[in-house]
Amino acid sequence: MQFLPKTLPENRSQIIPVKESPPPEVVTFDVGGMKCAGCAASVERQLMQHSGVISACVNLAVEVATVECQPGAVDAEALAKKLTDNGFPCQSRLGENQREAAAVAIERRRQEIRQQINQLSIALILIILSGLGHILGTKAPILSNIWFHWGLATLALLLPGRPIIVDGCRSLWRKAPNMNTLVALGAVTAYTASNAALLFPRMGWECFFDEPVMLLGFILLGKTLEQQARRRAASALQALIALQPATARLVDFKLPILDLDSQELPANSTSAVYNPQYIEIPADRVRVGEWLQVLPGEKFPVDGEVCEGKTTVDESMLTGESMPVFKQSPDTVAAGTINKSGAVVMRATRTGQETTVAQMVALVQAAQTRKAPIQHLADTVAGYFVYGVMAISALTFLFWYFAGTHIWPSVLLGHDMGHGASGMGHGAWGMGNQLPIIHYQSSLLLSLKLAIAVLVIACPCALGLATPTAILVGSGIGAERGLLIRGGDVLERVHQLDTVVFDKTGTLTTGNLTLTDYLPIFQNSELDLNSDINVGNKQDICSTMSAIDDISGNRQDASSIISTISTIDGVSGNKQDASSTMSAIDGVSGNKQDACSTIDSKLLQIAAAVERGACHPIAAAILRESQQQGLPLLAAEDFHTEPGFGVSALVDGQRVFAGNAEWMSQQGVAVTAELLESCKGKTAVYVASGGVLLGVIGLKDTLRPDAKAAVDRLRGMGLRVMMLTGDTASAALVVAQQLGLAAADVLAEVRPEGKARAIASLQAQGCKVAVVGDGINDAPALAQADVGIGLHCGTDVAVETAQIVLMRNALMDVVESIDLGRATFNKIRQNLFWAFAYNTLGIPIAAGLLLPATGILLSPAAAGAFMAFSSVSVVTNSLLLRRKFRG
Repeated sequence: MQFLPKTLPENRSQIIPVKESPPPEVVTFDVGGMKCAGCAASVERQLMQHSGVISACVNLAVEVATVECQPGAVDAEALAKKLTDNGFPCQSRLGENQREAAAVAIERRRQEIRQQINQLSIALILIILSGLGHILGTKAPILSNIWFHWGLATLALLLPGRPIIVDGCRSLWRKAPNMNTLVALGAVTAYTASNAALLFPRMGWECFFDEPVMLLGFILLGKTLEQQARRRAASALQALIALQPATARLVDFKLPILDLDSQELPANSTSAVYNPQYIEIPADRVRVGEWLQVLPGEKFPVDGEVCEGKTTVDESMLTGESMPVFKQSPDTVAAGTINKSGAVVMRATRTGQETTVAQMVALVQAAQTRKAPIQHLADTVAGYFVYGVMAISALTFLFWYFAGTHIWPSVLLGHDMGHGASGMGHGAWGMGNQLPIIHYQSSLLLSLKLAIAVLVIACPCALGLATPTAILVGSGIGAERGLLIRGGDVLERVHQLDTVVFDKTGTLTTGNLTLTDYLPIFQNSELDLNSDINVGNKQDICSTMSAIDDISGNRQDASSIISTISTIDGVSGNKQDASSTMSAIDGVSGNKQDACSTIDSKLLQIAAAVERGACHPIAAAILRESQQQGLPLLAAEDFHTEPGFGVSALVDGQRVFAGNAEWMSQQGVAVTAELLESCKGKTAVYVASGGVLLGVIGLKDTLRPDAKAAVDRLRGMGLRVMMLTGDTASAALVVAQQLGLAAADVLAEVRPEGKARAIASLQAQGCKVAVVGDGINDAPALAQADVGIGLHCGTDVAVETAQIVLMRNALMDVVESIDLGRATFNKIRQNLFWAFAYNTLGIPIAAGLLLPATGILLSPAAAGAFMAFSSVSVVTNSLLLRRKFRG
């Protein structure tokens, strides 16, 4: 059953308006001292309080803050000093070398990890000594002595616990309490209560000096594991930054420096290829237009084009493609890619922050600081979380001391734990060692232990790390595979998608159109389509005469047709009358003469002259065919392009139009139904001058090799796939049939400004739309879409507008990017669920919810262990994302 693609009506839903105001200035800071989501929220509040700041976004996982501010309204250094003075060491990245800044940040994190490992080692030694005291008992009187355990607890607070306690107290003093505040309150309170029991034994309190030892040990273990996991999550970005070479070899290309075809010479050879006259300079000092030499095994220092030599280039870190790519003049090369086989000389075209790898780093860094909307609830909770936990801890103490122990007196029945050093017996689980001596605990001591457990089991870190670690891992995986996703908000929109709209030309198709046929029509034209150039066309004079007869409806013989053609010196270069032309036709031994071939070539020559002023795949195809046939390029001027319609120019003083049928209609040129039918299934370019149709050129495009597979995979993921094109309905129909698209899924004959309207219309119907495109014409649709996916081979404006950029220009990467977006967002949801569920369940249990019915009581040490490993579990769950995209 035949179907026709739909064309777009003019009345559509409202389009997102283009903002005319100047873009805000973006400043990035490295922020230290953040321990949990509460710290991140505090940094955001302080940044937002500064005048001129529009928005601030803080990423706890990578310790980076991004600030949008009014241009020129914010002093970055002053803002950094303000944060530093408030306890968050901060440094602006403004004007810094990216490589040096990254190296400083990496070194700082390494030092932090080394410090934590040292502190953890001391804490583990203290835990082992404490445990041996309980295991050996009377066999080692010194290890089981209460004063020995007092000494262990004191050392734990003074050595590994000191940074935590100091930071927690400072944060509380600055009215920005964090996780360290909770841990410090719990550890110091346990230590103080145990000291009271030791110094005043008549109170009958239990000593639990092992609680602060174990609590601090578990916290430090969790922090170390968390830091290691966060470092692994950020490894992809660090690898990208490391791609940028430090130096470049500057040469004078005017010198006869080398025979670059020689690739087998050793590195110490005296040949000029390995020993040219050159100067090594920092890569960030290279200027556009300078010549650089790159030897085998070296990285290209900047983006550029090969000027001399041949080689293969490993582009895997940029594109994810493992196979080396052959390069020769004038192919382009990207900074950071590896020259594999031959020495080459290149000319720098983009340097510094303009190189491909620098832009990728910037995109990934920006992605890691942009939050998903789903994170906003966690951020809101985190801002008040520590205050809430301290309030719940105080209420827990008051409830159990004044009411709970009176309502359930049985909870005071406990088992003697000696001085309570281990804290993991009855105090931890309610199932401890069954010792014969039974006594009643103090209600004050029980209430205090429950309040401490509440303090240390709460985990604001899990809330703060839930989203950024997943985005960190997801964006890193994407960068490794050449998929650049601009942030968590994009991931959330990817997860909501139900429709994917592809541009046709250059996206679903290769964009390399080929000419299939020409059809000249010469009625009353002032341009001479005759020519002495005979290039041999597929069409003989008889078929041309027949075509003219069918289209015009007015039978003419060859001599009468040619007699209607006026000659123009500047076009043909050779005045030729009808009789001489007919003589040429008759003089080929009765064989069919290629008169139309001559005329066809002139039609192509005129079309090429006009299309020279356009930047479009159609124009490129016509110019390419003209060059292949060796046709001289005619002089043309006063070019005018009407997007979506065609182009016009003055050719030898005559205004010539080349474009689609609608463009012809606007110029008052009639295109018959028979001619339209003859061009069905092709892209037709009509050429006219002076209100007369000179002819039509038919072109065809080919599908990308992976287009059908990509469309099928997207459908298999439950997405509706559509095609949007400005081409004719019949040409769109051919591509649609090859892809298996239905008529309802094809929008044809849509002008560039109408593409955004088409997407708005789908959105008005409730669709969540992704648009895949590569050209300037696609930029409005990419901006209008919920998610814009741009091919990196496309125009800069399309890449800048898109929220996802595909470095490999492969359509299967559209599938991969959506799959990665969905998987990453699922990890975010899992992490947030775990973070909220952990705190929602853990805090009531630590507060004694299960104590009356089951006797289960979490000691502060056990609660601290749970808290430490809750944040580790969130980061580990994010890292598991790599298993899905391994290989």
